[in-house]
Amino acid sequence: MRRFLLFSLLCIAVGLQAQQRNNVTSILEVLDILTGQRTVLKEFNYLIEAPNWTRDGKWIYFNSGGLIYKIDPEGKGEVGLVDTQFVSKCNNDHILSFDGKWLAVSSSSNSTTGWGSYVYVLPVEGGTPRLVTPYSPSYLHGWSPDGQTLAYCAFRSVATGADIYTISVNGGEEKRLTTAEGLDDGPEYSPDGKHIWFNSVRTGLMQVWRMNADGSEQTQMTFDETRNAWFPHVSPDGKQVIYITYHVGDLEPGQHLANYNVELWLMPAAGGQPKLVAELFGGQGTINTNSWAPDSRHVAFVSYRLNEKK
Repeated sequence: MRRFLLFSLLCIAVGLQAQQRNNVTSILEVLDILTGQRTVLKEFNYLIEAPNWTRDGKWIYFNSGGLIYKIDPEGKGEVGLVDTQFVSKCNNDHILSFDGKWLAVSSSSNSTTGWGSYVYVLPVEGGTPRLVTPYSPSYLHGWSPDGQTLAYCAFRSVATGADIYTISVNGGEEKRLTTAEGLDDGPEYSPDGKHIWFNSVRTGLMQVWRMNADGSEQTQMTFDETRNAWFPHVSPDGKQVIYITYHVGDLEPGQHLANYNVELWLMPAAGGQPKLVAELFGGQGTINTNSWAPDSRHVAFVSYRLNEKK
């Protein structure tokens, strides 16, 4: 099982590299969760991933080709490059601080090959990145509302598997929060800072879980035996959670790969019956990190269309 997890993560990295070969159209969309209406903001004839909506509502950030870009939510303006300086291998695990002043990214260092990933913090408008995590791979997903702590998925060895860790935004010693066998991923703080939402394969399928911010009271929140559930994102008002699912049998529970028929589901943050809100072709890159608009009504995501090979 543990060896399979390592193989799965390596497959993800290889898959991302393969997708960069301009054989995909990326469609940046916005979903109105009340009406179900989907609005296309812009189509790109190359791979983009993981939209983040800024706290002031003025921009949507995303990654492409190892760099970070931004676009206005109306999709009318030009795409702008965010200056990340020497950090130029960013993946789709990037987030914004609750106060809107900072951007944190996961990126391989320029001297690293393969699937290594470190966490860096820089000003939201761009600037000099500061290394936070001393070890790799570290895949960023959460930032505490007080701005002091980052949460991430880390694969430290085949023996320990992939678990959720936290670390001070200033660096230092990391704290391991999960110890279950298998993959724990996608940790994200609730807006009140009391909980960390995440996804875990510990039951045999990937499901949404929630725990206290200190790692205690790890509680399963979804129970669908027909779907593997990934990347729960809490709305700014703290009332709802959106997540992405793959159908059981389409891939292994510990995989979240590109180019599959997937779904977006919405559930109450207090727990309860989820509802289907979107079906699309996507997967990896669609909604890896929180993409809620400040109004807690709209969500940005990326769907994909494969182009014919020339």
